[in-house]
Amino acid sequence: MLGAMGPLQGIRVLEFAGIGPGPFCAMLLADMGADVVRIDRASSAAGRAPVDPLLRGRRSLGVDLKQPAAVEAVLRLVAGADALVEGFRPGVMERLGLGPDVCLARNPRLVYGRMTGWGQDGPLAQAAGHDINYIALAGALEGIGRKGEPPLPPLNLVGDFGGGGMLLAFGVLAGLLEQKRSGKGQVVDAAMVDGAALLMSMFWGMRHIGMWSEVRGTNLLDTGAHFYEVYECADGKYVSLGSIEPQFYAELVKLAGLDAAQFPQLDRPHWPDLKRRLGEVFKQKTRAEWCRIMEGSDVCFAPVLAMSEAPAHPHNVARRTFIELEGVTQPAPAPRFSRTPPEVARPPARAGEHGDQVLASYGFGADEIRRLRESKAIG
Repeated sequence: MLGAMGPLQGIRVLEFAGIGPGPFCAMLLADMGADVVRIDRASSAAGRAPVDPLLRGRRSLGVDLKQPAAVEAVLRLVAGADALVEGFRPGVMERLGLGPDVCLARNPRLVYGRMTGWGQDGPLAQAAGHDINYIALAGALEGIGRKGEPPLPPLNLVGDFGGGGMLLAFGVLAGLLEQKRSGKGQVVDAAMVDGAALLMSMFWGMRHIGMWSEVRGTNLLDTGAHFYEVYECADGKYVSLGSIEPQFYAELVKLAGLDAAQFPQLDRPHWPDLKRRLGEVFKQKTRAEWCRIMEGSDVCFAPVLAMSEAPAHPHNVARRTFIELEGVTQPAPAPRFSRTPPEVARPPARAGEHGDQVLASYGFGADEIRRLRESKAIG
């Protein structure tokens, strides 16, 4: 297994164990070479190592935060860290004795990243929720789906990952850059409702100039247009089209064997009929046949691949878009760097697997580590 590489070498991050966006943020930082220590519950320190790619690349320390000795040990780690990320409801870290005021008092340079659905304040701050709720309130979910059908949740990609974990990683890195100038840390309040709203920025602009209707499935990018759509092929598989620009649409007309006079691109009232007719065309050939005709052209075309198919596509193979880590196929670290290429440092760890190693690397002596183990403060 390769050691940590990437542009964040030398950055120390503490991650308090959670699910979804918090681990995703920590994975991104670890993929880029940061030394990320996952603070797990001591009670979880048993069993086999997980296979979740979101947990790759970091060491694990299991602690019992109900014990003052464990809290004090974590605060000693805080004193030597550059950043911390946590994903509990507002107030939980404060009740544990590890809130931002306490941590920044120990380490004024600390970037303290907080991941929640609703944010640290506001009427809903203490309410439970999930991705679907956050993107609904942000105005993102309402516009996703086909005309005449209910809104369609796009997995949990928009809230948890794009508007959540990735936003927190961006915030932590921005905080670290500012820290280099000022010498001071700060709190990063990353809320999934805010992130989902931010991802909708382009559509707010389109709405303002009258280019976006709130009638779902009637717009340029929401399956309203026949040239920005998914079509079923003769074998029941699907292909995707994104022929927005006139020159790309002309290529679609040519390669699909269409009559340009019968398929005007911007005749919006006829989009539903044009979509129906184009669907009939695509059902005349299999997905593989359409790939031979259109793939690599300027149609803006790609086959719709299942997760089991994507790693084997020649383009993904050539770019090493996917890797296999201890038998688990998963996305490779991204983006790419020309001088400091990122690599996965290690597979997902069992909770507490690196306890002694972590504590020693943060300056704990052998006797201190032994006493912490004997008291069950660490697992």
